[in-house]
Amino acid sequence: MTEHKSGFVAIIGRPNVGKSTLLNRIVGQKIAIMSDKAQTTRNKIQGVYTTENMQIVFIDTPGIHKPKHRLGDYMVNEAYGALQEVEAVLFMVNADEKRGKGDNLIIERLQKLDVPVFLIVNKIDKIHPDDLLAVIQDYATQMDFAEVVPLSATQGNNFETLMQLLEEQIPEGPQYFPKDQITDHPEYFIVSELVREKVLLFTQEEIPHSVAVVVDSMKRDENDKIRIQATINVERDSQKGIIIGKGGKMLKQIGIRARQDMEKMLGDKVYLELWVKVQKDWRDKQRTLDDFGYKKETF
Repeated sequence: MTEHKSGFVAIIGRPNVGKSTLLNRIVGQKIAIMSDKAQTTRNKIQGVYTTENMQIVFIDTPGIHKPKHRLGDYMVNEAYGALQEVEAVLFMVNADEKRGKGDNLIIERLQKLDVPVFLIVNKIDKIHPDDLLAVIQDYATQMDFAEVVPLSATQGNNFETLMQLLEEQIPEGPQYFPKDQITDHPEYFIVSELVREKVLLFTQEEIPHSVAVVVDSMKRDENDKIRIQATINVERDSQKGIIIGKGGKMLKQIGIRARQDMEKMLGDKVYLELWVKVQKDWRDKQRTLDDFGYKKETF
């Protein structure tokens, strides 16, 4: 009888290095939102990769950054918390960016771990192949990595190599999740994140980081549609005006694009209602952070 392997793998790195893009490629479906704006991911998101003889649970983490408020503290501690009790860590860096203070800070933490750390050099499609070796050598001077895998999370280059190396690393163990389950998060969490992703997509400046989306209701109606009601929370009245837009145009645009992604994920028709509400300075109020799902007991 063939042994069954299983284990947990954390994906860690600075903001905007492609951690969520990699996780979505691994599970073959969108469960983590993506944006070119830093600090898109706020919670640990687990993606489950299952084959006949193996199950790996990947933990996508918020980007490591210098916190400026309680929400920032929560995000950084979520990231470092994911390093506990995993079989391996994927440290993601950008091939087209020089190693910075944020990378060095993470490496300091990684050097203290007793588990294998893989260096994942992402976005190799953005540099000339001749420049790749210098990037790898620079990081190799800082730490001994168990494996170095250059890849493109967007295009899939070298993705199979990464999965084969991880399969060799994962120990014998049970199947933790049903074979058709791809995330530990409930659907309403992913729904709220899809709305937030569209806010990130269509708005600029300070608005993206000031937004929290809460799903108030999600149920099937008499017309067999999934009716979802959600509130977009912002910190100031001016932000509310921007998200609603002239004649409600911006809010409608956010709603249309979010609904399209929800229907793909749920495989069903969706009726989406959105409201915008001002919760002044919510990122620094622990009670509001708790209400929005960023609970203090995790840090």
